[in-house]
Amino acid sequence: MTNAEPPAPRTVVPIERSLLIGEAFDQGRVTALRHSVTSCARAAGLDGQRLDDFVLAVNELITNAVRHGGGQGWLRLWRQAEELICEVADHGHGISVRRLSDRSRPAADTAGGWGLWLARELSDAMAVETGAAGTVVRISAALAARQHIPRPAEG
Repeated sequence: MTNAEPPAPRTVVPIERSLLIGEAFDQGRVTALRHSVTSCARAAGLDGQRLDDFVLAVNELITNAVRHGGGQGWLRLWRQAEELICEVADHGHGISVRRLSDRSRPAADTAGGWGLWLARELSDAMAVETGAAGTVVRISAALAARQHIPRPAEG
């Protein structure tokens, strides 16, 4: 190629403007990713207890992905209208129907089993898609003045 030749056309991939974080992670990235989520959530408008609750919910999801979902996962965090949404995906063997349908609070002396329950309680909404190829959990938190109202205890 000489200076007289026009440059070859470049392929431009549009950047998803609302995407704040899109990152693969493993155990070694959990702490750094949690700090990134905190910074982005704060910049998006969460603060105080709402910020702490959302970050703890995300931390539970990424920890679950590492422990139960094959040792690694993928996190996406984005803003949509007046809502902050986080999606954590893994390639584990899925979550049993029994586990997903059990919305009762784990016993206080139980060492495990708190992750999904906490994520559900600390976010405004949670959706789970799971199967033999892995699990995707999506949580959200309202950014507007609307306050989070804890769900009544079940079970």
